[in-house]
Amino acid sequence: MKLDALAFGAHADDVELSCSGTIIKLEALDYKTGVITLTQGETATRGSAEIRAKEFQKASEIMGLAVHKMLDIPDGRVEDSWENKLKIIREIRAYKPRIVFAPYWIARHPDHEETSPLVRKAAYLAGLKKLDTDQEPFRPNKVIYYQTRFEFTPSFIVDISDFHEQKVKSILAYKSQFHHPQKAEFGDDETLVSQPEFLNRIATRDKQYGAYIGVRYGEPFLVREALKVDDPVAFFGPEYLDTIP
Repeated sequence: MKLDALAFGAHADDVELSCSGTIIKLEALDYKTGVITLTQGETATRGSAEIRAKEFQKASEIMGLAVHKMLDIPDGRVEDSWENKLKIIREIRAYKPRIVFAPYWIARHPDHEETSPLVRKAAYLAGLKKLDTDQEPFRPNKVIYYQTRFEFTPSFIVDISDFHEQKVKSILAYKSQFHHPQKAEFGDDETLVSQPEFLNRIATRDKQYGAYIGVRYGEPFLVREALKVDDPVAFFGPEYLDTIP
């Protein structure tokens, strides 16, 4: 199956927290989307690998994904190794996504920081003809970075106003990770994301970036390369002006 967009995260819920509004929007536009997590979350403070897999399944259904998959890279030990590159190369060649999403390379969690360059390098290497994985070589058109903990100056912002409610539902699929009245079911230890106000912070961030483009909710993205614009007059036309606050 060929995908239009494939998002990579270190753990289940990384994509949901950061850019699921955009993934959901792309699905609504009839693009085929997928999410692949590098680990199974077995060392997470709350929940278990089995619970996380079930939550990932539910979140994937909410987002309308064509593909969702967990790889077997050890949680807490995501490393920029050749073995791990090959695992990602095989997924990129299998699904041939036009664009790939990866976390921003400055992050709080070491696994997030390592995932960023790992995906970027694998996306490039996947296009090399002499790198043999018994698959056709394929290189995505672009690697696009989503924001996790630390902010960046966005290359662009996607309006997710019509899809924010569905984004929140995909996040809440991870009951083990977020605030829940019956938290003893998943463990008593509190984490940054299990605090009651954490989801409000996500909404506040989405409102912040939405305000930058004159809409209710937005998600920011960064690309490393300059963006090509063939027709600046058309690009910065009336539709663009309508978004300026």
